[in-house]
Amino acid sequence: VQLQASGGGLVHPGGSLRLSCAASGFTLADNAVAWYRQAPGKERETVSCITRADGPTFYAGSVQGRFTISRDAAKNTVNLQMNTLRPEDTAVYFCAAEVTGRPCVLVKQHEYDLWGQGTLVTVSS
Repeated sequence: VQLQASGGGLVHPGGSLRLSCAASGFTLADNAVAWYRQAPGKERETVSCITRADGPTFYAGSVQGRFTISRDAAKNTVNLQMNTLRPEDTAVYFCAAEVTGRPCVLVKQHEYDLWGQGTLVTVSS
């Protein structure tokens, strides 16, 4: 049972990246899934989350309108499409999953019991 985050890389300001959180050994659709990020010297913060089975989503104010979270049930993944990237989006991005039917916005960081390893996103010219 594990999560694997991928898709990070180096992109110019204004560019796009698509992160993927892939699950193995369990069905990701049964879980609330969140994306967090941690920039150097800063605390980990919530970026976005999606409730079990394509339920309600949440976006941090700093990414609202630029990022989109979605599920791909066939691939057992949750994706984060990131557009109009800014230098301040530079961070290591983590995905996390928790088996719960609660709206994902109510699930606290410490309640997620399965985490991916993180993927680095660098936005720089």
